[in-house]
This record gives sequence, structure tokens and C-alpha cells, in this order.
Amino acid sequence: MLLLTGCSNYPRLLSFPFSDNNRSFNSRSSELNPSISGQYITFVSDRNGSQDIFLFDAKNRRLIDLPALNAMDEIASNPSISEDGRYLVFMAIKQGKSGLYLYDRTTQQKRPLITQLKNEIRNPMISSNGERITFEIANNGQWDIVVTDIKGNPLNISGNLLD
Repeated sequence: MLLLTGCSNYPRLLSFPFSDNNRSFNSRSSELNPSISGQYITFVSDRNGSQDIFLFDAKNRRLIDLPALNAMDEIASNPSISEDGRYLVFMAIKQGKSGLYLYDRTTQQKRPLITQLKNEIRNPMISSNGERITFEIANNGQWDIVVTDIKGNPLNISGNLLD
């Protein structure tokens, strides 16, 4: 079972049947950090023997294939999906270096947004319309928030966010 909360009137409780065939959301494998946007749930699982990203369509109750996304030489984590399900942003470690990647389901292409980082990053999120990406980066003993566009270009967010 999965409890969904958000900006709607109340939380929803979703119940998915258990399946050993790895085609269901609910399996014996470890599912890490599910991210929910609209009808889509994206998560990391070891169900294929490596740490891969999966996408579940809650409306149609099925896993969606993600061609060219997962790679044996990467450890993927922290996926986030745009509300229309087109873009997935996630972290990956490849050859000991962490990076931030974007996968476009329409073109079935994965591209690096930021790679070869010396500083640790965490918690990437994509906006519901897929135009902005945020993440935290370790900087001088603290965590700073970075906002980029879909191409990975940093955006200058000025002003007091509390005003």
C-alpha cells in the first residue's frame, strides 16, 4: 500500500497487488525513494539485479518501459518526474563521480545536466511543467539549493522568497 499526499483535499491510499513477475509496483525487491507526480510514480529498485530507475503508471496500473535509461556502469538514485511524465531527472554515480541527468521519454534519450562534480549533490526535483530543476549541493559545510533550466543552465533566483 502507498499513501499519497499532496496539495489536494485529502491523502489517497493506493493498494497494488503483489507480483513476482517484476511487472507490478509491489514486488519482493527493494524500492527506494518513490517520487509521485500526477499519475506517475518513479522509484529505484534492485529487481533486475542492479540499482535501476522504474516508472509506474498508477492510473493504468503498469510499469512503463524506459529504453536507454538504465546502464550497468551507473548507480542511479533519487528520480523525480514531471507531471506529464515526459522528463525524469535523477542522480547517478559513474566511475566514482556523481552527476545529475535528464531522461526524455519522448526521444528516449538520457543526457547529463551536470557531471564530474567534486561536491556531493542530493534531492534533485523537476518542476511539474518540466522547465526547472532544483537540487542541493554541498558547499563549504552547508547545503545550497541550485535552480537550473532544462538544459542545466543555472538560474539566478533573486529577492526574498518569503515576500
